[in-house]
Amino acid sequence: MRTVMALALGAAVTTGCTSPDTPTVEQAWVRLAAVPSRPSALYFTLHGGPLPVTLIGVTTDVTVSSEMHESMAKRGMTTMAPLARLAVPARADIVFAPGGRHVMLFDVNPGIKPGGRRPVVTLSFADGQRLVTTAIVVGPGQPMPDA
Repeated sequence: MRTVMALALGAAVTTGCTSPDTPTVEQAWVRLAAVPSRPSALYFTLHGGPLPVTLIGVTTDVTVSSEMHESMAKRGMTTMAPLARLAVPARADIVFAPGGRHVMLFDVNPGIKPGGRRPVVTLSFADGQRLVTTAIVVGPGQPMPDA
């Protein structure tokens, strides 16, 4: 009996150390806009799975619409461009963070407040996969949440 339990425990520990079979997401958070009629922003880290995938959209259950964007510096000016799709290489980390890639959230439900209900976020991939998580909500001017 001890041998069986030791083997089961060893398998459980080993399973915890392996890479996931699909992409995963962590540290999702929303910064609410200072002016409620303006877009808010969603940030997160996406970890690629064993195969490359293409992210084609990110939605939430608390917004009318959302768009992936990327901020970049051109000729001393910061500009922003929409991203229709984003290649996610196998085992790569793709970071959506202030000043870089982000998801613009349009018409956020006014009931969403800092520290309140955590919105459901769905990442959609070209191969049909969907990844669902929740996001922490912070107000304008508040620091980003700890990892």
